[in-house]
Amino acid sequence: MNESTVHYHGKILDLQLETWELPDGRHGEFEIVRHPGGAAVLPVLPDGRLLLMRQFRPAAGGFIVEIPAGRLEPGEPARQCAERELCEETGWLAERLTELGVIYSTPGFCDEQIHLFFGQLHSRRSSAREADEFIELFEVSLFEALRMIDRGEIPDSKTQLAILRYAQAQTEPTDRTR
Repeated sequence: MNESTVHYHGKILDLQLETWELPDGRHGEFEIVRHPGGAAVLPVLPDGRLLLMRQFRPAAGGFIVEIPAGRLEPGEPARQCAERELCEETGWLAERLTELGVIYSTPGFCDEQIHLFFGQLHSRRSSAREADEFIELFEVSLFEALRMIDRGEIPDSKTQLAILRYAQAQTEPTDRTR
């Protein structure tokens, strides 16, 4: 990158105009959203069912099906963010979190990385949702969640990928050296 100008500085993101040297030596200007990143967790209930949410998202035009997720606070480890968001949005605590990978949400214009986990739930406490969070929790089997993806009922990419990666982990042999 040769040059960068911040055009908007907000609470959760910045919009920058950046000039980059391209692989062929030319220069190009790019509008890039700079975001601190986030973490998301697929909650797995003690009986094996998944806990999903219908959450009001104005950018998506209404309610969509998602997993708990949130923005990383400065210096906050992804695992801690996932635990915090799980408890705040669902009221559940996880016995353990298992990593499912890291994704770029929209690399064409945004640097946001989302750390994905699944969490084995073990106990409940009160949720602590923010004032603008409208969430409806519901439980489904892994099979039903996969069918919901196939039917287009889960349009959120982080949720789709977390469910698919979790399903893959459930069907793979534990010895990955084969």
